[in-house]
Amino acid sequence: MTVRWIVVDTPIGPLSCAVDDIGLCALQFGALDVVQDVDPLLDDVGAQLRAYFAGELVEFTVPVSVRRGSDFERAVWAELSRIPYGETHTYGEVARAVGEPDAARAVGVACNRNPVAVVVPCHRVVGAGGKLVGFGGGLPRKRHLLELEARVRMEHDWLA
Repeated sequence: MTVRWIVVDTPIGPLSCAVDDIGLCALQFGALDVVQDVDPLLDDVGAQLRAYFAGELVEFTVPVSVRRGSDFERAVWAELSRIPYGETHTYGEVARAVGEPDAARAVGVACNRNPVAVVVPCHRVVGAGGKLVGFGGGLPRKRHLLELEARVRMEHDWLA
């Protein structure tokens, strides 16, 4: 299966995104030294990321193609996708939701291994008591993503 790449400039720095024939299969922080391809799916990924960072998109619809990860990691990533925009869950809450109530640390490891961060929102997982901890892209990026979503959600709630 051929993988195609694009680098999207965002307020948290460039994001290198790869798609295969099914969907988004990788999202990495930073600009990788890749040949950027022309592809309708890549165009959609770029457009959705730009709309998300502009506060215009609250739910990604780009297809995701994740072919790796243990059963536990895949269950965690599926649970992350259920966390509503602008909300956070703790590592412990995610562990309980996937049926492993004592696995909060393992949830953190799974979040760190998330191949499509931002789109599968591991940034919405926080420590006990809402503490801002852990994020593969660094805590300043996590803070930016959470503040963006809180602001947009508040604006939507006030205008609704």
